[in-house]
Amino acid sequence: MLRARFFGMNLRIISLAVFCFSSIAAALPVVDLSGEVERQVVVEPGTPEIYQGHPTTVLLPDGRSLFAVWTLGHGGPCGPMKRSDDGGWTWSPLLPVPEDWKTVRNCPAIYQLADPQGKTRLIVFAGQGPGGSRQPDNGMMHQSFSEDGGKTWSPMKPNGLECVMPFCTISPVERGKKLIGLTNIRRPGDTEDRYSNILTQSESTDGGLTWSPWRVILDLDPLRVCEPEVIRSPDGRQLLCLYRENRKRETGFMTSDDEGKTWSSPRRLPQALVGDRHKARYAPDGSLVICFRDKSSAFGTMNHFVAWVGRYEDIPHEGRGIRVKLLHSHAGGDCGYPGLELLPDGTFVATTYIKYRPGPEKHSIISTRFRLDDLEKR
Repeated sequence: MLRARFFGMNLRIISLAVFCFSSIAAALPVVDLSGEVERQVVVEPGTPEIYQGHPTTVLLPDGRSLFAVWTLGHGGPCGPMKRSDDGGWTWSPLLPVPEDWKTVRNCPAIYQLADPQGKTRLIVFAGQGPGGSRQPDNGMMHQSFSEDGGKTWSPMKPNGLECVMPFCTISPVERGKKLIGLTNIRRPGDTEDRYSNILTQSESTDGGLTWSPWRVILDLDPLRVCEPEVIRSPDGRQLLCLYRENRKRETGFMTSDDEGKTWSSPRRLPQALVGDRHKARYAPDGSLVICFRDKSSAFGTMNHFVAWVGRYEDIPHEGRGIRVKLLHSHAGGDCGYPGLELLPDGTFVATTYIKYRPGPEKHSIISTRFRLDDLEKR
C-alpha cells in the first residue's frame, strides 16, 4: 500500500477495484466539443502528399506568444515551426530554422527552461539523430536552443543520450536548482524484443544545456512503458508520473516524494485516463486538465483526441472527473501527442496532429480551445 500527500493531508491510495466498463461510462460525464468548429484552428494543413505529425507547443511569459514545432511524416524529420502572437488564433508562415534540424527525427519537444541563476532559453529536443548504438529506433538525442525568444536557433547538437523519444516531460525540482527530464528508450542490449521500452530519467543543473547519463526508473519487462508526463501536486510535495504501455495498453502511474530521486511501485490508472501521451496543466481554480489519445473503450471516444478534467487527488480513482471529446479522428488512433497551454484568461489551447476530416488529405496540425465554464454549461 502506498501513502501519498495531497493538499497537506495523508490519503491512502488503495488497489483499484475492477469495474464494469458500462457502469464507469454511465457514472462519468462526457462532453463532446469536437463538432464545434469555431473552437478549432488549422495551424498547418496536411495535403494528399504531406503528413504533419507530432506537435508540441510552448507559451511564452507574455501569455499570448506560442511556438509550435512538429515533424514531417509519422516520426519523420524535425523542422516545421510556427509562431502565434495572439494566443493561437492565427499563426505565422513556417519559420526559418537551421538546415540540420532535418537530420534528427521523431517528435520534437519544445520547452522554455531556466537555469539556477534564472536565465531562460527556448530549447527544442529531437530523437533518433546521428550516433548511438543503432539499436532499433534508438538514436542520439539532439538539441537546439534560442536565447532571443525564438528569433534565431543554434544548430542541432547531440547531448549524449540515446533515446527513442526525446524528453516527453521536463520538470524543475529542488526549487529550481535542477531539472529532471524523462522519456523512453529501448532496453540496452535487448536482442529479443525489437520494440522494448523502459522509462529513463536524466538531470540538468545548467538549465538544460547539458544532461547526466540515463538512470532507469521503470522497466516492466515484457511490458513496454513509454511517454511519461510528470505532474506536481498542488501542495508541491509530490511528483506524479503518468505513462503509456504499448503491449497490453495498460496506462499507469507512479509517484515520488523526494523530487524524483526515487519512484514508487507503479499502479494502473482508472479507465478515465487510459490513453497515450498525456499532457497536463492546472486551471486557475486548481482543477487539472489532461489531454491525450483515448485508448479506453468505456466512453465511446476511443482513438479520438480527448481530455480529462478533475482534481489531482481524483487521479487514482474510478468514476471521478469529466471526460471531454476535443477532436474527432478520421484515421483511427493516429492522433494525439499534444501541446497544452493555459492562457491568462483561463482558456486552454490544445494542439495535436490529426486527420480532422474525411478525404484524401493526410494529417494536419490542429488546435482547439476551451474553458472550464464551457464544460459547466453542459
